[in-house]
Amino acid sequence: MESVLKAQRGGESVLDLSPTWTVEGGVEDVYGEDRATEDQLVTPWTVSVASGYSLLRDPQYNKGLAFTEKERDAHYLRGLLPPAIISQELQEKKLMHNLRQYDLPLHKYMAMMELEERNQRLFYKLLIDNVEELLPVVYTPTVGEACQKYGSIFRRPQGLYISLKEKGKILEVLRNWPQRTVQVIVVTDGERILGLGDLGCQGMGIPVGKLALYTALGGVRPSGCLPITIDVGTNNEKLLNDEFYIGLKQKRATGKEYYDFLHEFMTAVKQNYGEKVLIQFEDFANHNAFELLARYGTTHLVFNDDIQGTASVVLAGLVASLKLLGGTLADHRFLFFGAGEAGTGIAELIAIEMSKQSKTPLEETRKKIWLVDSKGLIVNSRKESLQHFKKPWAHEHEPVHNLLDAVKAIKPTALIGTSGVGKTFTKDVVEAIASFNRKLIPGLRAVLFFASGSPFDPVEFNGKSFVPGQANNAYIFPGLGFGLVISGAIRVHDDMLLAASEALAGQVTDENCDKGMIYPPLSNIRKISAHIAANVAAKAYELGLATRLPRPADLVKYAESCMYTPSYRSYR
Repeated sequence: MESVLKAQRGGESVLDLSPTWTVEGGVEDVYGEDRATEDQLVTPWTVSVASGYSLLRDPQYNKGLAFTEKERDAHYLRGLLPPAIISQELQEKKLMHNLRQYDLPLHKYMAMMELEERNQRLFYKLLIDNVEELLPVVYTPTVGEACQKYGSIFRRPQGLYISLKEKGKILEVLRNWPQRTVQVIVVTDGERILGLGDLGCQGMGIPVGKLALYTALGGVRPSGCLPITIDVGTNNEKLLNDEFYIGLKQKRATGKEYYDFLHEFMTAVKQNYGEKVLIQFEDFANHNAFELLARYGTTHLVFNDDIQGTASVVLAGLVASLKLLGGTLADHRFLFFGAGEAGTGIAELIAIEMSKQSKTPLEETRKKIWLVDSKGLIVNSRKESLQHFKKPWAHEHEPVHNLLDAVKAIKPTALIGTSGVGKTFTKDVVEAIASFNRKLIPGLRAVLFFASGSPFDPVEFNGKSFVPGQANNAYIFPGLGFGLVISGAIRVHDDMLLAASEALAGQVTDENCDKGMIYPPLSNIRKISAHIAANVAAKAYELGLATRLPRPADLVKYAESCMYTPSYRSYR
């Protein structure tokens, strides 16, 4: 991946730290809240000490009916709450019961967002303790519908909206955000939201959802998270004609105007928050996603989940599958259906890993990977018309115009779908792959692995239960980001992505493999994220990109000790 981006940068690497960019800024836990143990007292600061009605309206400190008698006296809450005192566990039980009464996932999503706005710790308590049930509610697939209807369900703003109206004033806008100790920013321009296309300003649901997972799954404290939407307009005519649309009603800015605006944003972020703030690009269109990663990879701590996060989680699944298949990645041929950000990102990371394992040049390992886009197999005869990020995958072969014919021609041992086009892995396609793979890998029927982006119920076959794997980016980006934060990393390197994949694959047990699972259960995600964070941090130290010194002796234990926990604190 870095080799492709280096070409766009004129040969500059993320390890070539420019002397014009100095290590500065950073964040501190000023009041010690996140380092405090659960039995230590903390002070509920806002502008002043929060008390009375303002305390009940502050989601960071509100505990609802869990305030003790002593706290009700000390903070002027008498009469503002019913007399009952209940535990956080009982609050959680009640809310989960209420959530399960909703028939529509969107209503559950709205209820969870309302909870986050009134009681932050209880929101994260629910999400952490019920992650397998609630992850599809607060993120994919429900967040897609939420973004489509964001204007209609909008209650109160979450995060920062930076539109073209703020051109020349972005630094001032960032300073309007109440939290000064920001560690992770997830930013989108809303042009390519999931598989739904251009949703403009309504794409804010994605940064909000991603950052909820950074906290719940990765342990980054909520006050260190900042969701941002860059509003440069939308080309979605339906939104432009919608009276409830909450964004700029104009066509998208492009070219120099767009990149100048983004450059002002990137410069302002670094000036306001320092060099160690992680900026995650999310759901940008292909042509902008690769360009932004190439432009800022050597000057900022940047990460694109669609390109790099997806690649890392898929690579982890492939590595885990080798526990039963045996052999190495280099023994396999890969065919992708889809050649956008996800497809080319995954392909490149697989090629890098094969190159490292086999000590083979990257150009050679790429030849084991083939991609199909909307015009068919990517081959040399199409090279002149291809976008730059597809060109490394143009190999010598006659033109092939559809997936089934490509499967028959390439005879892949792994088929990876990264396209939004549905119903393409047909029975004919699957049978074609199975027909020649049974000869290549004896006993393949017993060790056939499957994983998808969204959850599916277990499948019974020949008296055995198989659990469809979920190749969800949520396995990777929270732990990866947390590892960057706890090490004080100043750049993201490909080796960190490989380290994250290795850590995730290492959490897959033999018992998981026996059930057809190539990813560990999401119920263990906090443990998984701690191991990923530790591996990523270790690589940051090894590459000389970490600034938090000295290096902790046990990075796994250090990661676990730094994780945000949602249990209520006791107030003075």
